[in-house]
Amino acid sequence: MGYKSDIEIAQETEMLPISEIAKTAGIDEKYLEHYGKYKAKIDYNMLKDCQTPDGKLILVTAINPTPAGEGKTTTTVGLADGMRKIGKKVMVALREPSLGPVFGVKGGAAGGGYAQVVPMEDINLHFTGDMHAIGAANNLLAAMLDNHIYQGNKLNIDPRRITWHRCVDMNDRQLRFVVDGLGGRVNGVPREDGYDITVASEIMAVLCLSSDIMDLKKRLASIVVGYTYDEKPVTAGDLKAEGAMTALLKDALKPNLVQTLEHTPAIVHGGPFANIAHGCNSVMATKMALKLGDYVVTEAGFGADLGAEKFLDIKCRMAGLHPAAVVMVATVRALKSHGGVEKAHLNEENLQALEAGLPNLLQHVSNIRNVYKLPCVVAINAFPTDTKAELDLVERKCKELGVNVALSEVWAKGGEGGVALAEEVVRLVEEPNDFSFSYDLDMSIEEKLEAIVQRVYHGDGVLLTANAQKQAEQLTALGFDKCPICIAKTQYSFSDNPDLKGAPKGFTVTVRNLKISAGAGFIVALTGDIMTMPGLPPVPAAEKIDVDENGKISGLF
Repeated sequence: MGYKSDIEIAQETEMLPISEIAKTAGIDEKYLEHYGKYKAKIDYNMLKDCQTPDGKLILVTAINPTPAGEGKTTTTVGLADGMRKIGKKVMVALREPSLGPVFGVKGGAAGGGYAQVVPMEDINLHFTGDMHAIGAANNLLAAMLDNHIYQGNKLNIDPRRITWHRCVDMNDRQLRFVVDGLGGRVNGVPREDGYDITVASEIMAVLCLSSDIMDLKKRLASIVVGYTYDEKPVTAGDLKAEGAMTALLKDALKPNLVQTLEHTPAIVHGGPFANIAHGCNSVMATKMALKLGDYVVTEAGFGADLGAEKFLDIKCRMAGLHPAAVVMVATVRALKSHGGVEKAHLNEENLQALEAGLPNLLQHVSNIRNVYKLPCVVAINAFPTDTKAELDLVERKCKELGVNVALSEVWAKGGEGGVALAEEVVRLVEEPNDFSFSYDLDMSIEEKLEAIVQRVYHGDGVLLTANAQKQAEQLTALGFDKCPICIAKTQYSFSDNPDLKGAPKGFTVTVRNLKISAGAGFIVALTGDIMTMPGLPPVPAAEKIDVDENGKISGLF
């Protein structure tokens, strides 16, 4: 039988008007700002006014991604629909997709099959304009910085030590390194520069970690944009940019309300990259969802070594959130991929490869239970090609760790296919937990890096290049050493080498660069060859996207 594409399924769904979804969620009409019939923003005052106790927070994370696909967002959406099917009051909180991956290789980020958030095309394209606002605030700061230097440079900024980049929400490798300000004195000061993708901008991280509009303004003011000739940091506040930037972001700070295919209320807000920034939807969206639902299902980016680590060590720590349970998503196909099987052969039963790939899943599960001390369930995202012997093997290995496995069939069956997982999660969240972090904030920068590498990645340790060592000393001297650490590394491996699959041992992680995101409140440690501006693949997804005479979009996935 031919399967329908995600966009065909989404377009065939009868959406409910967003005011009805708001009613289901218990949002008073006075807090709703309509963006057409099916999207709305929720006024942040609702958070101040709402006195109800918080619901239970459930994090959905996954094994290290493979070309086989894991289906984390699909599982997140399907689990929420499944919980609603068994009579629970539930909200789902997701990240907003970036245009870069939509037109690149990864596709959109609205779920898949019969577990999606809609309107799918809007969410994947311009949505409510949040990305554009973030890009505008980022580039206003860049313009004010260069203008300050051009107009006499009162702050004594060293043009060679500017750390602030312009941004654009596209995968455009041509812009990674540019020279600008050419054309003579009236056209600026020539210097080397570069662009990041909007979702890697610190403005995105700041927006997602802000607790309210005044906190947003304070964080924007403390962003470090470069250094003076005598090595003192220069901030957006020094340039008097934070007021105008906050004005550009005041609506972007309001969480967006949409719905799943089964009309479960969904908040989709903020989307920092997970292999660069902290990879979680906004704190305001999560806190709002916790006020509205007895259960909140949320996700973090990529595998648990990136997304869950940052969700737990950075977001939960900063926002005072206490998760009740974690769902670890895996597919039999992806585990065989970790066991060394080529993509073309993933549909064939191969217990040996599955056994070889399973340590990846088991190490992630063990981290959640033993490092973070949280209850965990494994969700196997079902494919028609999975055999009983393969599924039994996964279940047996997880049972040995004391973790249950639930088969998730949400891609094919929607909420109905998520009922078994929903029942296990509802049972799990009642278990007491002793949530802890993987490191303490009062450790030195090197000790924190060491703790993450040894406890979460299971590597031997960390190696700082001479450059990174010098930066660690400078950041410590400036008083930033008590910040949490946000490691930018490959999503494909526990290590900093994308080719080391499964659960590698005996590796060291090399940190080549440390930079402070003072507004976000964390230090970014760059490892491997992580780029803050991706490029397009040989055949970009954009080539298949089209529009017909009625304005109906096709080719998005």
